[in-house]
Amino acid sequence: MNDVLDTVLLVEVFVTLFVIMDPVGTVPIFLTLTSGRSPATSRRYAWQAVAVSFLVITAFAFFGQQILSYLHISLPALQCAGGLLLLLVALELLTGNEAEPKANQDANVALVPLGTPLLAGPGAIVATMLFVEAIDNAAELIAVALGIIGVHASLWAAMRYSLPILKVIREGGVMLVTRIAGLLLSAIAVQLVADAVRAFIAGEG
Repeated sequence: MNDVLDTVLLVEVFVTLFVIMDPVGTVPIFLTLTSGRSPATSRRYAWQAVAVSFLVITAFAFFGQQILSYLHISLPALQCAGGLLLLLVALELLTGNEAEPKANQDANVALVPLGTPLLAGPGAIVATMLFVEAIDNAAELIAVALGIIGVHASLWAAMRYSLPILKVIREGGVMLVTRIAGLLLSAIAVQLVADAVRAFIAGEG
């Protein structure tokens, strides 16, 4: 079986990306960003966000080093940029500055910030690139591929079946979830920036 599939590596890839991409923690953020939209639109955003994340992760898995080298971008710089973008979204959620999103209901939040940098963020991209660089045979390649697919299936399920929650918590609950999501996002953003600054100081940028 190990000649066809490296199960240990499969579990390692799945667990690592599951922790980084955090399907459970994505639920309140997804509910907040899709509030006020129809169930059909929210369901569409769920699979679109996962599709965008999968495409970004796959692209960086195959061409990540070449892309960053060509653009002269270091991994800490990518991490810091993702953190700053998430921080802007978090500040809007925390301060209740929702006039712009409500005025522009056509804005597709599945692309930004859901698909990237929330799901396909710097952490997930870097982890995937490291796993791909360590591949030595077909069994490891299959394991990494299945791990990535499995995590994205978990992300879709978490967002897709979060919609019944929205019907239960209603407007007051959405307001509470919005503040919690803003707090979580701001913490994630600050951690990304802090890790990037630490890498710059260590001369890794």
